[in-house]
Amino acid sequence: MSFLATSASKLLPWKILLVDDEPDVHTITKMTLNRFLLDGRGLVFLDAYSGREAKEILSLEPDIALVFLDVVMEAEDSGLEVARWMRQDLGNKFSRIVLRTGQPGQAPEERVIVDYDINDYKEKTELDRKKLFTTTFAALRAYRDIMEVEQARRFQMSYREGLERVIEASAQIFQQRNLIDFANGLLQQVIALLRLEQSMLVRLRGAIGISGEQKYEVLARVGEVEDDSHIFSPELLAQLDEARTTRVSRLHGDTYVGYFPNSSGKASLLVLKGVADVGEIDAKLLEVFSSGVAIAFDNILLNNEITETQSELILRLGDVVESRSHEAGNHVRRMAEVCYLLALASNMPADEAAILKQAAPMHDIGKVATPDAVLLKPGKLDPQEWAVMQQHPGIGLSILDGSHRPILQAAAIIAHQHHEKFDGSGYPQGLVGNLIHPYARIVAVADVFDALMHARCYKPAWALDDVIRHLQNVSGTHLDAQYVDLLIANIDAALAINARFPDF
Repeated sequence: MSFLATSASKLLPWKILLVDDEPDVHTITKMTLNRFLLDGRGLVFLDAYSGREAKEILSLEPDIALVFLDVVMEAEDSGLEVARWMRQDLGNKFSRIVLRTGQPGQAPEERVIVDYDINDYKEKTELDRKKLFTTTFAALRAYRDIMEVEQARRFQMSYREGLERVIEASAQIFQQRNLIDFANGLLQQVIALLRLEQSMLVRLRGAIGISGEQKYEVLARVGEVEDDSHIFSPELLAQLDEARTTRVSRLHGDTYVGYFPNSSGKASLLVLKGVADVGEIDAKLLEVFSSGVAIAFDNILLNNEITETQSELILRLGDVVESRSHEAGNHVRRMAEVCYLLALASNMPADEAAILKQAAPMHDIGKVATPDAVLLKPGKLDPQEWAVMQQHPGIGLSILDGSHRPILQAAAIIAHQHHEKFDGSGYPQGLVGNLIHPYARIVAVADVFDALMHARCYKPAWALDDVIRHLQNVSGTHLDAQYVDLLIANIDAALAINARFPDF
């Protein structure tokens, strides 16, 4: 990464504010210091001819390095008031103040320096060319050193904040959505390390055939862009594609695109803006740091893969049960998504809603033990057959009960209670109202909605208005009114789920 060696900096001049009601003082000061340089930086002068003008300029210019301040202007203590206002009201502790006065008796030197946080005190008669140069040099050097210390303090705070987020994310590394939190924490450490303002961490999506900006997903981003919809400019896409194809990190102007492969097959790409001035030591630190990032992502992605595999197995198990009873394809997927929608709409914590989404497909698992003669009978069941059918919630509980896994515990509750009715007329326990677990109450609403919206071997699909009317009719008796109202309020989102997962 030698290409990241420090390049020539664009050095801005030091800002000096001249505050004096005598125009000749401004002119002489500028002429005397017109060739002044410190660390390769010249001077730029701002002029104020009264205390009021000085305050206006100081309010608008936060990076003034030095203020030459006259004492007597529109009032005998105008300069002292500006100094007090700067330090106390404005909170500016960094700009250096050199008090210049033609009337020493108006402001005794010792009292001024102690009481007003003045950095130097000069009589105008003693500020010849040599004294003016050395005074300016000393003040600017002090300002430079103070700002370097302050900058180090700020970056240390930023680094600590990033480190705390990484530690917090690491402690919860096996929780869902942890990847985003972890990526944000890592990115904060990178920008603190390299003193940058804009960075982004992206990775390749799973589908290789996707093109354009959809090929990449943003894991974390720091810094503002004009329009979030244009994060991936054509220029940046070309740079990302080059890094992905060549598997080589490269600097494009002031934009660094780093390629960090991992064993998961989803390479991480680090985009850093404004890196032209990154030194060799920082570049080496970035290289070591990014290698650790790839390992961390591997661990997190492996956990995500386990979770996704578990969800896929649950969905396929639900498919087996539904296909045996001749339910249409994708019923369990729609059920899971609508349950998740209702859970979030009811302000259920996101982690609990995610468990419900994964467990819902197993609501009818007990039907695996229901005889075909009962399960597949096209007509109405007789009392004996209905008694057999009512056994499937208990069988589902017996299959799933006893597990210590949250998903299977939730699935056991849902399988056992999803045929309970809010008024207590359901089965197998006859539970009433809130004695029915929220998971089961949500599943009941989603199940009825999906059954009515889609054709079955014994009925056609209902019109939406008829479905809503029926849900309202059974609200508070069969179904919990709270979740019926939430479904109707979010009906467009539920219909979008139906469109995403149509019957085969």
